Amino acid sequence: MSNDHVSRFHSQGYAVIPGLFDADEVAGLADAFDRIYARGIELGRSWRDRNVFFRIADDSALGPIVRYAQWVAWIDETLERTRRDPRILKVLEPIIGRDLKQIINQLHWKPPGAAMADFGFHQDSRSRQPRTAYRDLASSYVQTGIAVDPHTAENGAMVICPGSHRLGELPFDPERHSMDVALDISDLRKFGADPDNIVTLELAPGDFALWHVHTLHGSGPNRAAIDRRLYINGYVAAANCDRGEWAFRKGAPCPLQGDPALVHYEGLHSNPGPMYVD
Repeated sequence: MSNDHVSRFHSQGYAVIPGLFDADEVAGLADAFDRIYARGIELGRSWRDRNVFFRIADDSALGPIVRYAQWVAWIDETLERTRRDPRILKVLEPIIGRDLKQIINQLHWKPPGAAMADFGFHQDSRSRQPRTAYRDLASSYVQTGIAVDPHTAENGAMVICPGSHRLGELPFDPERHSMDVALDISDLRKFGADPDNIVTLELAPGDFALWHVHTLHGSGPNRAAIDRRLYINGYVAAANCDRGEWAFRKGAPCPLQGDPALVHYEGLHSNPGPMYVD
């Protein structure tokens, strides 16, 4: 693996490492996704136990679906091992260093035919809250995704606006969420991005994508006959973040152990669960 991805990440706001994970590893991830999905459906409603969170949605076309699951690496060995794979550090170290915390651990599904599957154009910086916990966000944070299935325009692959990270943080309406919002080209024009410049991030299983915290991106519905599954992990230079779980310390992988760290769930200590949530 060369470091060509570094210049592309800085110039375009995203990059792809083809085939970082092999077919057997992808099959293991697919099995892990299936285990987590089955557990979510068995729960029947959105559910939390500390940082582990299942978002269950009542889809108008399919009925109950697992929209996403967070920090399930705590309950699945395959997902836990993958989040701290040394190959991920090799990709990230030239960009944000070798002391890395993790602030996103998330499984995303787009089942075939789901009515609730879109993500409107957004920047990941919107979700880095409270902002006081994150310093030098633009140069300290990288979002990543491992493709478990083929990602194509037909099944709702991510759509990216190259170079949009250079626009900096944009003034999105804080009351307008990106999940379950259709892609709208007018959003790009409103923020000064070129709608003719967007690309579909087509990935093969095992490909590893990374993108900048300010890169405008979103995704459409799944109109294919296969799932679109993505294992998302977000990393941050530890010195510039007061939250998150250690992923790599001085280059050494750090397993999840002990008590969960404060990440996004503010009630971690006062109301940890387990519990159903609305």
